[in-house]
Order: sequence, then structure tokens, then C-alpha cells
Amino acid sequence: MNIEDIGRTLPEAILSAIRRGLEEDIGAGDVTTDSIVPAEATMSGQIIAKQTGVIAGLDVAGATFSLLDACIKFTPRVAEGTQVENRQVVAELSGPARTLLTAERTALNFLGRMSGIATLTRQYVQAVAGTKAIILDTRKTAPGLRLIDKLAVRRGGGQNHRTGLYDIILIKDNHIDFAGSLAEAVTRARGAATRLEVEVEARTLADVKSALELSVERILLDNMSSEMMTEAVRMNAGQAKLEASGNILLENVRAIAETGVDYISIGALTHSAKVFDFSLDFIQEVCCAKV
Repeated sequence: MNIEDIGRTLPEAILSAIRRGLEEDIGAGDVTTDSIVPAEATMSGQIIAKQTGVIAGLDVAGATFSLLDACIKFTPRVAEGTQVENRQVVAELSGPARTLLTAERTALNFLGRMSGIATLTRQYVQAVAGTKAIILDTRKTAPGLRLIDKLAVRRGGGQNHRTGLYDIILIKDNHIDFAGSLAEAVTRARGAATRLEVEVEARTLADVKSALELSVERILLDNMSSEMMTEAVRMNAGQAKLEASGNILLENVRAIAETGVDYISIGALTHSAKVFDFSLDFIQEVCCAKV
């Protein structure tokens, strides 16, 4: 992986997040590595999975090394979204020893976070297999890492909800309270951004009925029981897309999917995924001989 490859595969927003991660860790310099490792030393190594799960973020990890030193060679050994086993080699790398040691933790932090999100996402996707329900993420992401978190969800087999506040109109209870009614909130929103899809939050079946009368594109069924969601699906009759949200766990996601909803959004995908464990084992160290 080189700088040219990185520029073609990752958006600038993700590259900026990687640079910030490196700057945060390195600061004025890696005093430990620079004082111990000769500038001419080279290394090669392997990134090894220390658990079973889904890989996501090898390109981000590779970019972390390459942005620090374009001489680093980074070779993935598995594809993104692949299920790997404990002790499986997922990537090989080589280059200047100082760079490898300095960038190691930042690269593994990105890879571990993304693979953890992808692994949890895949579990939810598999739990609803055979239904029409699509697993979505939310905006409950780490500040500054949203595109990275959402990329990991896609690589785990899920889909992204809105990226931010600017690409879908999602009218929630506070918006409705401020406008005075659901109808008024929808009217104001459509007047300001007519080309965007409108989704409204519904906490009761009466809310669902009101939303359907307003012909909104999507309805978020907030913390409803399976029985209420089943009735909402019947009332909807395919008119709007229905999204279930709130208190969704691996233990109950299948039952929710079987109500017939179109989407199931889960904040835990990005705010509660356990970091995937990796190690970077250096298998060769060569110091250039002085002439």
C-alpha cells in the first residue's frame, strides 16, 4: 500500500482522522523509539488476529503506516469483511523500524475498533437472515470517527442510516413539541428542505396513524413492543418504510425483524462494540551495516 493507493481508496475525511490519530500519539516525537532504534534499521512483521471475528479497516491501518512513511509496504492477507480465526495472519508489513514501532498502536487502534464494530454488526445481520429487515447504524459514533465507524458497519454487512444532520430529516419528539404538532413540524421541514426524505418518530400507534396521514417516507417506531410493531406494519400496508429502534439486543432482534419492519437501527453497533484484539509481531529485524 502506498500514498497513491490510499488516495484512491479512502476519502479525505478518513485520512484526516488518521492524521489526527497519529498527531495525538506522536506529538513532538516518539522519544522511546527514536532513542533506542537506529534510524537505518528495518523490520518486517505480521498483524495477527487474537480472536475469531470479522475484519474491517486493514486499509485504514495500512494508511496509518503509509501516511507516516511512504516507504512502508503493507500487504493485507484477507479481504475486508472476511471472517477470521484466532491466530490468523491478516496482514504483513515491512519498512523502516522506527515508523513501524511509532505507528503500531494508532494503526491497531483503528483496526481493532473497526473490526469490533464489523464483528458485532455481522452478528445482528446473521440474526435477522431470512427476513426483509435491514440492520442500520445510528449517529451514536465516536466524535471525529463517524465515517470510520460507519465504514466498519458496512463491512460487517449492515447499512448506514443518515451520515449526519444534513442528509435526512428526522423529526423527533422535541421537534414536534417545539412546532406544536406533528403536522406542523412536517410542514415546516418540507418547506425548508423539500428534496430530503422525511422520517418521523412514533411512540404510539396514534403517532403512526398521524404520520401515515402526512405521507412521510419513513416512520421510526421508538421503543415499541413486538405487538405494537406488528400492528404498525398492518396499518402501514407498505405505505412508508418502518424502522424499529430502541432496546434492541441480539436476543430480541429476530423477533423484531419478524414483525415485518423494513429497518432495525442499533446504536450499540458503534457505541458498545468490543474492540477486536490484534497483535503486531515483528518477525525480522535488520540494522543496516555502517560502511
